[in-house]
Amino acid sequence: MSDRIRLADLAKQAGVSTATVSRVLNGKDTVAPSTRKAVLTALDLLGYERPERLRQHPGGLIGLIVPELSNPIFPIFAQDLENVMAISGYTPLLCTQAAGGITEDSYVQMLLDQHASGIIFVSGLHADTTANIDRYRKLIEMHVPFVTINGAHPSIDAPDFSSDDVGAVTQAVRHLTSLGHSRIGLALGPGRFIPSQEKATGFVHAMNQRFPGAPTPIVQTLYTVEGGQSAAAQLLEMGCTAIICGSDIMALGAIRHCESIGKRVPEDVSVTGFDDSPLMAFTNPPMTTFRQPVKSMCEAAVTTLLAMIDGGMSSPRSLIFRSELIVRKTTSRPPEKR
Repeated sequence: MSDRIRLADLAKQAGVSTATVSRVLNGKDTVAPSTRKAVLTALDLLGYERPERLRQHPGGLIGLIVPELSNPIFPIFAQDLENVMAISGYTPLLCTQAAGGITEDSYVQMLLDQHASGIIFVSGLHADTTANIDRYRKLIEMHVPFVTINGAHPSIDAPDFSSDDVGAVTQAVRHLTSLGHSRIGLALGPGRFIPSQEKATGFVHAMNQRFPGAPTPIVQTLYTVEGGQSAAAQLLEMGCTAIICGSDIMALGAIRHCESIGKRVPEDVSVTGFDDSPLMAFTNPPMTTFRQPVKSMCEAAVTTLLAMIDGGMSSPRSLIFRSELIVRKTTSRPPEKR
């Protein structure tokens, strides 16, 4: 251990004792993984170089296939997945998709050529109900371990780790109705995607419970700022005073449209997002949204995949994670209730 490393500084930063720091730095196995991670994080944050014994010696490659990184929630997924993999000694190989770029199938073939130990698909073709799922069946036949995130396809026999979209939209309806809204609309991306279908199902059910026979306006466009703008324009024409958006990016577009026609958020229109992606607390006004438990989802996905790689999990299970409603400043009582 280098004399430059001050145990007291590391202990304070990591929130542990100096004895625990010493055990980690000396490579002892008697430290919990979470504690070891805290000490390694403290080393990195304080600018110390890790001792040789603590440097990762990769056990293999794991492919991580994610959509375009322009949506800020996907870099968060990538970062958390990579962190968990690295702690376990695996090297993540990040494969990002963009319109007109490399396809998911091409990335998969590249990963197979590189002898990747496993693959994690985030919001990929597995979430598209119109996509051919034979590509995933072939991976199963080839005994390639893989898991999916956000899009549990009923015909793909692989573990999935998804947010509870039905529960989240139900919470959103409950929140808005508690403020006095009854004319609520839902803005989503394409209906062929499982998360969109789940959100729509939750919305219709929640609205029918509270307002039997009332309209349940749903507009499906794209999960983009422009998609949010277009959806908001249509929902406002239908008389909605509140808009539930399927993503934070769509919600930003909805707010932009409201401002462009002279409507104030939340005084005239309430808007909710979904993801609680970075900077949503700092928008003007700060965004009411749902926080996906990204870290927990990533830990479960990687832990399951590693168990599959090691052959220690005979029947891997899928998990659904509850999102947390974060109430900020884009929702309030409707104009007629003031």
